[in-house]
Amino acid sequence: MSAAEVAVRADAALGEGPTWDAEAQRLVWVDILGSRVHTYAPASGRRTVMTTEQHVGAAKPRAGGGLVVNLRDGVGLYGPPGSGEAFRWLHREPVPGRRANDAAVAPDGSLWFGTMRYDEAPRGGTLSRITPDGAVRTVLDDVAVSNGTGWSPDGRLMYYIDSPTRRIDVFDVDADGLPYDRRQLAAVEDGFPDGLTVDAEGCVWVALWDGGAVHRYAPDGTLDRVIALPVRRPTACAFGGPGLTDLYITTARTGLDAPHPLSGSVLVVPGAGKGLAQAPFAY
Repeated sequence: MSAAEVAVRADAALGEGPTWDAEAQRLVWVDILGSRVHTYAPASGRRTVMTTEQHVGAAKPRAGGGLVVNLRDGVGLYGPPGSGEAFRWLHREPVPGRRANDAAVAPDGSLWFGTMRYDEAPRGGTLSRITPDGAVRTVLDDVAVSNGTGWSPDGRLMYYIDSPTRRIDVFDVDADGLPYDRRQLAAVEDGFPDGLTVDAEGCVWVALWDGGAVHRYAPDGTLDRVIALPVRRPTACAFGGPGLTDLYITTARTGLDAPHPLSGSVLVVPGAGKGLAQAPFAY
């Protein structure tokens, strides 16, 4: 396997949420504390930056173009560039001291969006689902730092991380797309599990905050691969590129007295594996 390379050299305070936009053949990622949504097209090298009015936990492609964003005060929509579609709130629920964090789109096109308190207080965050018709349901209301969420290739399992628990959990998924029977898939000792992605073989790749690595776990929870990184705080990972074989990794520099020169950049491991195509938000 190739070593990590630099995809996008940047100084993001808290780079997060890499997502491959298959329609546009580009990577979408955010700087949460910088209130910016970034894109990067590997084929051309073209980059764009959009500033949001609030801290942005995640940005995901929408069906038909545009983005859905998980902002401090709720979930909002941006139209495609040049469409003239103004930003609008889809779900607004401001809570003092709380902000958005990671989000993911389920196989059915619903958005699962997390929140957390700025002070990371226990039970201060949530994990909620918003369906394509705009209906919102809070699924977990007792998390501290809501992070990685993903689904098995057949959609029958959901993986989830509440970072301070240092666990990767797995749920069964019912016919309505809701999780049940939560249990531990794996425990993390080196650092804190952050964002995750699931590959075509059903293995779970997890970025380790303060662990300086990405781990790959087999479906039975066995650690079967470690990618060491030059930075201390990788935050999330996602497969991208034309064949979904390149692993992109966002990183952070916030809270570090002497961050590595690549902290805040996006790294890539070419040919790391084979990812799953991700559904856009169906709204």
